[in-house]
Amino acid sequence: MHSMTGFGRAEHATDTLVARVEVSSINRKQGEVLIQMPRAYAELDAQLRKFALTKISRGRLTIGINIEQANADQGSLVLDTEKVTSLKSELDRLSALLGTPIPLTASEILRIPEVIISENQAASAEDALLAIQPALEAALANLVGMRAKEGDNLKQDTLERLAFLEQQAIEIQAHAPSVLEKYRSNLHRKLKDTGLEVDLSDERVLKEIGLFAERCDIAEELTRLHSHLTTFREYLDSDQAIGRSLDFLCQELNREFNTIGSKANDATLAQHVVQSKTELEKIREQIQNVE
Repeated sequence: MHSMTGFGRAEHATDTLVARVEVSSINRKQGEVLIQMPRAYAELDAQLRKFALTKISRGRLTIGINIEQANADQGSLVLDTEKVTSLKSELDRLSALLGTPIPLTASEILRIPEVIISENQAASAEDALLAIQPALEAALANLVGMRAKEGDNLKQDTLERLAFLEQQAIEIQAHAPSVLEKYRSNLHRKLKDTGLEVDLSDERVLKEIGLFAERCDIAEELTRLHSHLTTFREYLDSDQAIGRSLDFLCQELNREFNTIGSKANDATLAQHVVQSKTELEKIREQIQNVE
């Protein structure tokens, strides 16, 4: 059982490059990957994204990649004159149209994206990948480890709440038979209060009691409730991605408790149902973070 939130960081150096990678993940229904890295290596995006998705199945994963030269000497910095010349040409054209001079200052030139480059900056994508891949793999391993640790905490919390639901189900099952007996007694008392001496073995009384018993019978709901709770525990012990399955089971458990509450016609059972649904909602909030 893994959480969908986590963080990992790693770096790897080759003879020419140093790659530093940070990865973080948050809740998402599907698996999403966002990669932030130098534009010069954008062609690696699809390959790195595919690799990342082999490590997670759900959650939004953000990968930050920084590439530096391995040598301290980065080479002299140079200006991308083609970009500056192109911008100057467009400004001159706009000035002619408007009839107003538009100067190009040094500060505006420096704002042009990637206008200043290092002479040694242009490493090939293949060389960059040799540095990025090991760093990314190590960072993802750290993230998965953190997600597993957080998942263990979520599992323990969920197991405690699940035990509460199981106890509520046991108490509901134990109390359910008394609902019919209570109805039988109340019916007898009401008949006596009205002055009608009707034997409880009278066919009309038995029919009324039988109809009530059919309306308030929760045996099927209890059977499904116990089945869902057992399945819930089995999923919690699984190594697979179980978030969607647990969310579905929460919906089914809520459905059974709702049906029991509507059929019970009893204050004690209603109280058990309210307490169960309150705890179930807490479980559901927790598993929204489960992969």
